[in-house]
Amino acid sequence: MKLFINDKRIKVIQYVPSLPVYEYNTTFEANEELLSINLVGKVLIKQATARQLERLIRLMELKRMKKLESITLAVDNYEFMVEFIKDQFKIIKASGGIVRKQEKVLMIFRLGKWDLPKGKAKKREESIKCAKREVEEECSIKVEVRDKICSVWHAYVRKGKRILKRTDWYEMNCIDDSNMQPQLAEFIEEVKWMHYKDVIRSVKNSYASIQDVVDEYYTLHSELVR
Repeated sequence: MKLFINDKRIKVIQYVPSLPVYEYNTTFEANEELLSINLVGKVLIKQATARQLERLIRLMELKRMKKLESITLAVDNYEFMVEFIKDQFKIIKASGGIVRKQEKVLMIFRLGKWDLPKGKAKKREESIKCAKREVEEECSIKVEVRDKICSVWHAYVRKGKRILKRTDWYEMNCIDDSNMQPQLAEFIEEVKWMHYKDVIRSVKNSYASIQDVVDEYYTLHSELVR
């Protein structure tokens, strides 16, 4: 499970004794007290407990923790911990897409950052239909939806309520971009086709979750990496 709080990556994985702890800057053991001052760089929590997770969520809601890069929660019971996380929030659903036209990918510029087209699902709307609708509405193009790339969870607080947004990401092919233009009502200023190097350069000015989706996409499509 990939979770983002305050644009910081939190990854939940199944614990195994052979975890490469040398890849992390800081390591915590099960039930060890978490202090914000010690959450620096890449952090690993081995056999993380529900209590540690509760503490972590609370800390990240209250503090920006600029020195923190990412946190990996290696847990004994993966399914339990995922459900425990979901129980802490109200869940909403969204979908989006990475649209391809030959060797180029479609990026949008919104609220000062490069982004990918996406949006919230309507009531009872299927994820794949939401993705197609949102991409076509935000960019004024026609697309064909292909395979799912991944799902990303983004946590935030709104009006005192904890929200957990699950965004499903899909690969798409562009069918028609003859009327392509940004949806100004959604604060989109620009819609642009980009080659790989330009995409990678652009997402440096983006959100961590968008960077992860882009990395996942190019891992699946190494033929575009040039």
